Order: sequence, then C-alpha cells, then structure tokens
Amino acid sequence: MYPHGQTEQEKINAFLSENSPKKEDIIKELYKKHLAELPEIMKGEKYYYKKNDITNRVLYKYDSNGHKVADVEATNNKLASGWHKLLVDQKTSYLVGDAVAVGYKEDVDVTPVLDKLEELDEILAETVKDTSNKGSDWWHPYVDEVGEFGFIQIPREEAIPIYNTANKKQLVAFIRVYEIGDDITKFELWDKERVYYYERIGASGEIKKDASKENKWEQSHFYHGKNGYGWQAVPFIEIPNNSKRVSDLSFTKDYIDAYDKLNSDTTNTLEDIQEIFYIFKGYEGTDVKEAVTNLRRYKGVAVSDEGGDVNTVQGEVPTQSIHAHLDRLIEDIYQFGQGVNTNTDKFGNSPSGIALKFLFSLLDMKASVLEVKLKKSLRELLWFVCEYMSIYDGQEYDYKKFTFTFNKSMLMNDLEQVQIGQMSLGSISKETIRENHPWVADPQLEKERIDREEVAFDLDLVGEDDDTTT
Repeated sequence: MYPHGQTEQEKINAFLSENSPKKEDIIKELYKKHLAELPEIMKGEKYYYKKNDITNRVLYKYDSNGHKVADVEATNNKLASGWHKLLVDQKTSYLVGDAVAVGYKEDVDVTPVLDKLEELDEILAETVKDTSNKGSDWWHPYVDEVGEFGFIQIPREEAIPIYNTANKKQLVAFIRVYEIGDDITKFELWDKERVYYYERIGASGEIKKDASKENKWEQSHFYHGKNGYGWQAVPFIEIPNNSKRVSDLSFTKDYIDAYDKLNSDTTNTLEDIQEIFYIFKGYEGTDVKEAVTNLRRYKGVAVSDEGGDVNTVQGEVPTQSIHAHLDRLIEDIYQFGQGVNTNTDKFGNSPSGIALKFLFSLLDMKASVLEVKLKKSLRELLWFVCEYMSIYDGQEYDYKKFTFTFNKSMLMNDLEQVQIGQMSLGSISKETIRENHPWVADPQLEKERIDREEVAFDLDLVGEDDDTTT
C-alpha cells in the first residue's frame, strides 16, 4: 500500500474482488452450458455401443383423414451396424495394444517413478477409446489419504475446463461434475492451490456448499503430515483426440447412417415380399380374403367363363445394385474413417512389408495425431509424479528427460521379417534383431533363454571332451 492511500489500479482490483460473481454462480452458468453440449459429446459413445440413429426410426403413413401418423404395423427393421466400434477398436489396438515403453535420457534408476505408473497401460487403452468417441479425455493425478500417488481417468461428460481468456491453452481451473443417485449432483471446483466442494439436491435445487463435507468443503490438493499442499497447477490433464476435439464419428456418421438405412430397408423389403400377391380376374365373389382362403383350402376359386383367371406375382429385390451400393459405403467408411479393410484382396494372400505398410497408412496417420497428444499429456503426468517424489521421498527427477515409445501393432510378413534379420547380421546388433523378430514378444526374456542354452551347450561340450580323454 502507498502511504497516501490506494492507487487507481488497487481501487479497481478491490472493486472487482468485491463485485466478482460467487463460485456457485460461476458453476451454475458453466454447468448449464455443459449440459447443452452433452448430446453431441456422447454421440460417439452411443454409436460405439450400437445405439445408432437408426434404432430410433419411426415409419409413418397417412390415415383416412389425411393425417400423418406412426405406422406401427409396417415392417421396420432397425439394423444398427458396428462400424464405429470396429474403427475405434482398430485404432486402440494399433496404438496402445502393446505396452508403451517409458525410458529416461540418462543412466539413472527411475524404477520408483515407473512404480507409480503401474496402471498406465490399462488407462491408456480406455483413454484412446474414450477420446476417440468423445473428442477428448482427462486424467486426474492425486495423492490419497495414506500418501500414495495415483491417477484416474475423468470422462469428458464429467469435465468442465476453465481456460485463461487470453490463452486458451492455459488451464486456470477445472470443475468436475458427477451424479450420486437420481437427485444429488456433486461439483468439485479445482484451482492451482485448492479444491472446493459443492452439491445440488434435486434437478431444480440451488448449488450450495457440500453439506457432507461439513466445515471441510474447502481443502488443499493433498496433505503430507499436518501440512496441506497445492500442486501450483490445476491437477487435470487433457488428452484431446485432435486439434478440434471432435469424435472420430464426425468423419463417418453420414456413411454409417446411409449403410444402416439401406441395410434395414432391404431387410424390410425381403420380409415383405415373402408373401405372394394374387391377381383375380373375373372372380365371382366379393370378398378377397374369402378367395384366398378358398384357394388355399380347396386349391381353386370360382371365376367367370369369360376372361376369368388367377395369377401370382412375387416382388423382386435389385440385389446387385444394393450390394454394389453397400460395398461403396463400406469403402467410404474405411477411407474417411482411416481404418484398415482387412477383407481386401488387392494385396494377395501373402502381402509384402511395403504392401502392409500401405494398407495401414491411413490408420497410422490417424493414430500418429493422437500419439503426439498422448506424449504431451504423459509428460505433464510425469511432472506431477516428479513433484510428488520430490516432496515425499526427496528424490529429484527431470520430467523432461522421460521418453515414451509407442509399439504400434502392425501386421507383418513374418518370413520377410526373418529374412531381413538374417541379412542384417553383422550390420546391426543382435539385440535389435531380437526386438524386431516376429516371434519374440519379450526381447529380454529371449536373451536370457539364449544365454541358458549357450551355457548348457558349453557344459555338454565339456562332458564330451572328458569322455574322449578317458
């Protein structure tokens, strides 16, 4: 403070502080906006579990009064395809199907750090699946009541990030929202130092301080001994699917919907044309149902002598055109969904390594975008781990020196890989050849097996020499 009173800037800051909105009002406003965005956010997950738009289809007809009404008697198959799930599972298996290797740029024992990441591979698989479905996903690093570090996945539907207005990349606060039962909604407001707990009872209730926390509705991020600590950073890490944070479904939905509609309509037609249509000429009766019954019961009906006749007609489905269009839609789904069509016959029965790389090129392109995002998020996670290790164990690690290697799961021509390995002997190390051999899942274990076999072979040779000497 200045000796002669407040400066003009201090007066402005004081006014803003006194007249700033309450945290409850901020939460209410942001939560309202979040609810409006949820249907679009959850659409990808719906398609992943085959809740496609076709499942909500209603067929209509016009009644005798000319009113449009639902036709409940019409054949209405709703065949939801699993294309979106197939593409997401391909991406997940390809990118994180094998364990991500975490390394360090210096010869330092980082086992204590790696021990904090025991569940990393499992969480990574769920993260890739969820961010592909919803456009982004979140991790929450924390320290539990007994002082153990951990991190959990926070789904996008529970996440309300608050960014710096001048720099959208800087996270200044985070609201986690989740429901308990049918009537209680919990809110956690996190900033760089503390967490505040709120709740809402009933759908129309006011957001208030969480009564279940009593007088502990405001807390530090974690505690060590009797001291409360703040991370000095908002403890939430985003894993965006892409720069626009949109679901993979955004690029294939139109084609999947067209496939579902054509497949369902074709099935409807096939079911409907199972019935034979009868054409009666010169029928002497007046009731068509009676004529059909007599035809089935007595194998005939009475018709007039002049021009009377009974014919049957059965509808035909243009199957060739339908199959051609379905095949085109399948090709578009793989193309724009950047997937791998393993049913293709373009490369023969035993494609070369180059052909397989070409086959996987679109999937690799899509996965590589997310791989870059994941590496950035993993480095942020390691920052929290290193901070924890410094506070709790007094061990110092540089989070920037950790490396992450994604072992992508691509189909390979085994014979070609083995031949390349044999031709490379003397040019590269045996360890590298082992790591790339198609039959070796664990290079270190394979090395131990080879060492044991060599020791056993040497012992056998010693035994043969002894027999020769005697």
